[in-house]
Amino acid sequence: MRNWPSIFVIGLVVLAGIPFISCDPGDIKRNNTHSETDLSSIRKGKILAAQYCQSCHQLPDPALLDAGSWEKGVLPHMGPLLGINYYNGKTYPADRNDRYLFKNYYPSVPMLKPEEWGHIIDYYTATSPDSLPGQQRPGPIDSGGTPFEVIVPKVYAGSPPTTCMVQVDTSSKTHTLLVADAILKRVVRWSARLDRLDSIECGGPVVNVDYAKDAAVLTNIGVLNPTNGKYGRGQRYVQHSGRMHLDSPALFDNLARPVQITVADLNGDGRPDYLVCEFGYMTGALSWMENKGDSGFVRHIIRQIPGAIKAYINDYNHDGRPDLWVLFAQAEEGIFHFTNKGGGEFSAEEVLRFPPAYGSSYFELTDINKDGYPDIIYTCGDNADFSPVLKPYHGVYIFLNDGKDHFVQRYFYPINGCYKAIARDFDGDGDIDIAAISFFADYNRQPGEGFIYLENQGNLQFKAHTLPGSRVGRWLTMDAADLDGDGRIDIILGNFSVAPQMIKSGIDWKKGPPFLFLKNIGKTN
Repeated sequence: MRNWPSIFVIGLVVLAGIPFISCDPGDIKRNNTHSETDLSSIRKGKILAAQYCQSCHQLPDPALLDAGSWEKGVLPHMGPLLGINYYNGKTYPADRNDRYLFKNYYPSVPMLKPEEWGHIIDYYTATSPDSLPGQQRPGPIDSGGTPFEVIVPKVYAGSPPTTCMVQVDTSSKTHTLLVADAILKRVVRWSARLDRLDSIECGGPVVNVDYAKDAAVLTNIGVLNPTNGKYGRGQRYVQHSGRMHLDSPALFDNLARPVQITVADLNGDGRPDYLVCEFGYMTGALSWMENKGDSGFVRHIIRQIPGAIKAYINDYNHDGRPDLWVLFAQAEEGIFHFTNKGGGEFSAEEVLRFPPAYGSSYFELTDINKDGYPDIIYTCGDNADFSPVLKPYHGVYIFLNDGKDHFVQRYFYPINGCYKAIARDFDGDGDIDIAAISFFADYNRQPGEGFIYLENQGNLQFKAHTLPGSRVGRWLTMDAADLDGDGRIDIILGNFSVAPQMIKSGIDWKKGPPFLFLKNIGKTN
């Protein structure tokens, strides 16, 4: 959700056994005829990059992007953040007049000299590859062998699908499916038989639902495209006589592109509060809305940076207070654990950190090896920003917990543009499988990447499958739950068909369905 409904990130020198090219300035890959002056500039650039380029995020290795992406995409956008607005006859892009940015967002004077900025450019462009290597998989993706049957909704027509949320409602005995459309700004409710039941207009794209005791809370992002404006809001809907009704006015508004609102009593006063992931754009925050009863809500900041995209609330240390696990997917990307100290105060610990070009997109806490400790399933694949090239480090990662909350990477499966992975026992054999989607897949050469089912073979070995019938859409969102009530975990895929087209396919996604129902016909759990 940066330069489109995307997110942001960059990489390591070695990922899961995939070697990256060394970036020592003495090992120049693009041209082996550099002069002594060039080599001196490159060496100076490496020192300056370490000084200036990690003030806001992890220092990126040049090998994580190709030279063209550094020179034409990333560095021109980074320059203004260091006060460099012009270089070599070119004006760098900046949102200096954006009224939503705080006054000193951009430095008033350059933080380094033009020639020093030139050294940084030389370092990144000279020591990065002309193109990134392709992804390396242990074997081909099997076309079949999943426990799912593809079912298309019976009726769909109208504008091209821009599905921004699919979510199974299991809060009542009869399960239903909620599907939100970004352009229509509407949430439609479907039955398990895929009959359209009713709908509500929400005034903006709804991207998440949290089911509270008395009503469901909708996360209305306000504007899906990148903006620093605060148009997002939390809304409630209830059901009367079997139909949905939207409460008016909103619970609260003036939020910076919220992507998740979760109900919890965070300060222990007996009232339901709300944790808010304000993804934002150039600004944003992880915040919580304190419930003051009849006096409304008071907003508190937990972490004042953009990119909060996924949060879990649980009493991790068993002290009676809800703690937080949160993925940040902008610039300073990483997973953080926030311990509740009482009274609505939290202490933060960085659990995992990722460079600012990975494109972090999702994570889950799952005890995948069943040793009693929660592990982390993590995906990265946002690819609509300043470097829209296929990246070999995009995919699904498993970080195992050593029992002391230290997480070590033990598995990686490459998927270009991976957007989400859900870990469940889909085939009913007692172990945890993984279902993954991609929004920026290599559709021409590897069309099966759009949906991949990783079947657990034991000992962190997975066999990859896909469904040819799943290629009719471009999957931005996914949910997994027992929609039809038969005891098996089903999957719903949401089609966002009008996304950036730097990656094309021979299939016209605009004519595809708004969602697919992958009905689980395997063993019961």
